[in-house]
Order: sequence, then structure tokens, then C-alpha cells
Amino acid sequence: MTSKLIECVPNFSEGRDQTVIDAISKAISSVQGCTLLNVDPGKSTNRTVYTFVGTPEAVVDAAVAATHVAHKLIDMRQHKGEHPRMGALDVCPFVPIRNATMDDCVECSKKFAERVSSELAIPIYLYEYASDQSKPYRKQLRQIREGEYEGLSEKIVKPEWKPDFGPATFVPTYGATVTGARKFLIAYNVNILGTKEQAHRIALNVREAGRSEKEPGTLPAVKGIGWYVEEFNMAQVSMNLDDYTITAIHTAFEEVKKEASLLNLAVAGSEIVGMLPLDAILKAADYYIEKENLFIIDEQQKVRLAIERLGLSSCSRFEPSKYIIDYMIKEDASVAAPLVNMTVKGFTELLGSRTAAPGGGSASALIAALGAGLGAMVGWMTYGKRKFESLDGKMRQLIKPLDEIMRELIPLIDEDTKAFNDFMAALGAKENKQQKIEQATRQIMLVPLKTMQVSNKCWIHLIEMAKYGNFASKSDLEVGAKALEAGIWGASRNVFINAKDCKDKAFVDPILKQANDILKNSEQSFKQVLDVLDSRNE
Repeated sequence: MTSKLIECVPNFSEGRDQTVIDAISKAISSVQGCTLLNVDPGKSTNRTVYTFVGTPEAVVDAAVAATHVAHKLIDMRQHKGEHPRMGALDVCPFVPIRNATMDDCVECSKKFAERVSSELAIPIYLYEYASDQSKPYRKQLRQIREGEYEGLSEKIVKPEWKPDFGPATFVPTYGATVTGARKFLIAYNVNILGTKEQAHRIALNVREAGRSEKEPGTLPAVKGIGWYVEEFNMAQVSMNLDDYTITAIHTAFEEVKKEASLLNLAVAGSEIVGMLPLDAILKAADYYIEKENLFIIDEQQKVRLAIERLGLSSCSRFEPSKYIIDYMIKEDASVAAPLVNMTVKGFTELLGSRTAAPGGGSASALIAALGAGLGAMVGWMTYGKRKFESLDGKMRQLIKPLDEIMRELIPLIDEDTKAFNDFMAALGAKENKQQKIEQATRQIMLVPLKTMQVSNKCWIHLIEMAKYGNFASKSDLEVGAKALEAGIWGASRNVFINAKDCKDKAFVDPILKQANDILKNSEQSFKQVLDVLDSRNE
């Protein structure tokens, strides 16, 4: 997909009245070009988090439509709940997801603020990346929301707290909204079998701000408070992970567990509020895989492991298809990787049709990937079997890199055809034709060279697999080795033939040397695999 995709995660101050919750959902869903992914209400917090994605124009339209509903149906004078808040629509962040930048999201937040402040006469504040950089005291959400709804009538009339958009007057039925642009935030709660006070004590110890400037917390880029959730009959350390690449969910979970143990308290799992990226879940899985010396490389098994170790289904069932944003907004596979996502029959027939692409380069990448895959398969035919139990450690060392190389080669099937198509387009260019041809010529050399480079990493593992792999799979490994050699040789043909058309000798000569070195190593390594297998005679 080439269109920009932006996420919007508005938090509305209503988590109990289903009529209001549904009305806001309907307003969001009714906007064309916008997809509502998740609605997560909380009764104790009296707050609902909505997650939707769309084009920049669509997400702004949906956020405006939802705000109109909240303005009409939510009365902040009656609102009570555990979560801090200052308005009917409390906070409305925009987050870059795909082909979008933070600047795009800043623009969205300002367009949203301008529209709702004008149409509804409500005060709007900007935060994070959209905030006025000359006013650092009002950049973070907690700074702007300090005093909450109850203190807003006095705060809003102070010159330093004049809203960025809308009137500097208190609107009793609505309050005020904070909007802006930020990185992907994970709202994450860890369950504590204890009191609200104990949960808050832990929150103060772990959140970045700590108890004071002199007593900072242990987790950077984390905000946190403690509360009690009546419907679950337990307390929670409620955290916002502002940047999960700085503090990951498993890091937060383990730190809360450590603090809870010091108070002789039990931790009973955790929950995600809203959605999170697949990368965050896989990072947690990798942590527990290393910690427990497990051998798991399948993505779905990794997701399952993270769910179990973090206890993500302790409050309600954690369904990856509903909580992991990557699974909700997958690109059309036929658009993202048309060749890879064809049937074997379809790809083979296309390869044999009257068209120059896909051709030998794409076929070579596929053949090499099959070679790596067969190597991994022989490992799986050895690993976990009682007869070869002593080789489990060795197979762990060999299967993973072969699997990774196989997956690294698969996208090159499409990349090679794309490089060729770009070259043909350059030949027909009307402006800067020679420059475009030269750039495209380099690319149709570099892609097959990458196929060779990636494939060449397999040999060291295939040779070891020949020494230790299940001998009953000898022929599979032989086929895999031959496929790998053929894939490398085929890719080299594309490198060599396209090198003739590249005029930059300083660019071409190192590539030709590298290609020849890989070819030589491939021939020798293939022979070594066969020799090792023949020498076993089992």
C-alpha cells in the first residue's frame, strides 16, 4: 500500500453506559477510509479507549465525528472514575503506522484541534510532538492534565495555561481535550492481589518520575499509578509505556513482580488496554526464550509463549487477532508481494509465460530459499527425537540460522522482478534518462548479488548438518545443497550479464570479485556436503 496509514487512539470519559460507547463507535465506523480496530471499555476507570486507523484525512474526520457525540452525550459534571481525566474526550493522540511521519501526525492533531474547537467551542491543548517547544512545562500529558477536571476552571484562565485552540473558558459539561502526536504507546496493567495503596506504592517505585526528582523510578519512559478494579476484585499497577523500545512490556512486568515480592504480594497476570505492535510481543517472547533456554522460532508459538508468561488473558481472553495491530492492518498480500503470495502453480505458469519478468533472478532466489528450507527441515527431522537426543543442542544451533536465511531469501523473489521492471521503466524515461538507467542498472546487479550473499551464509550450517543430521534425510539434504548451489549460480548469471551495461568500473569491479568468490565457495561447499554425507555410510 502506498497510502499513509495513521492510528488514532482517543480516550473518552465513559466506560459504563453502553449506549454512549456504541454511539461513539458508530460515529468512527461511519467514516469512509477509516477502520475501527478495537473498543476497550473499563467500568472502574469509567473510560473507553478506541483504536482506529486510516488515511490522515479519514482519521481526523472520524475523531471529529466522535468528539461531536461525546460533546452531546457525556456530562463531565457527573463523571467519576479511577483514571485521571480532564474532559469528555480526554486525550486524542495520532500515531504514525505505515508510510506516515510524525510531522503528518502533528498536522492531523492540529487540524483536529482547529475543527472541534471551532465547531464546538471547546478548549484544546497540544502535547508531545505537537506541543509548543518553547513551553516545556506543558509538553507531557500529565503536566497538562494535572488538577484534572475538578481543577480546570481555575487553571484554564491562567495565561500560562491558555489553550492552544478554542476559548480560555471552562466548559462544565465537557472540560477540555488534549491532542497531539506521539510514538506508539502501550497501555499496560499488571494485576496485584493487594490493595490500591500497595499497587500505587509499586507504581511510584517503577515509573520514571518516581516519587520526586530526588527519588526517580526504575523504568525509563514509563508513567504509572495504582488503582483498584472492582470487576476483577484486585488492584492494578497501571502503566503507559511511552516507548516500548526503551522499556519493554516484559521488563515492566518483571520489575513490578520484583517490587510486589518485596511486599509479599502476588502478581496475577497482566492486561493490554487497546492494542500493541507485534514487535513488542515478540521481544517479550525472545526474553523468555533466552531466560528459560527454550527453542521456539515459529511466530505463533512465540506469541503464545508471551501471552502465557505475561498472563495477558488474566482479565479477559487475549486474542492476537484483536490486540496485535499488525494482524489487524495487514497489507493485501497480493499487493505487497505478488509473486511470493502466488500459488506454486500460478508462479510456475507465469514464469513460463511470454513475459521477461519474473525470470531467472526471481527463480534463483526461490531455488536458494528452497535449499535453505530443506536444510532446516533435516534439522527438524533430527531435533526432539529420543534417538538423537544428544544432538538437540547442535540442532538448535543449526535450525534457527537456516530458517532465518530461508525467510530472508523469500522477499528477494519479488525484489528481483521489481528491479527489472524499474530498469525497463528507466529505459522509457523522458527526463534524466541516463541517470535513471545507471541507477536501475546498479539495482539489477545488487539484488541478485544480495541473493548470492544471503545464500552463501547457509553453507557453514549445511556442512554441519551433513555431519550430524538424521541420516535418513540424506537425500533431502543433498537436494537442498544442490538447490542452494543452483540458486547462487543462477543469481550470478544476472550479476555478470548486467555488469556489462554498467559504466562505473569502480562500482562494478568489487561486485564481480565478490560474486566470483561466492561462486567458488559455493562449488567447494556443495562438494564438501556430499563428501561428508558419503563418508558417514550409516
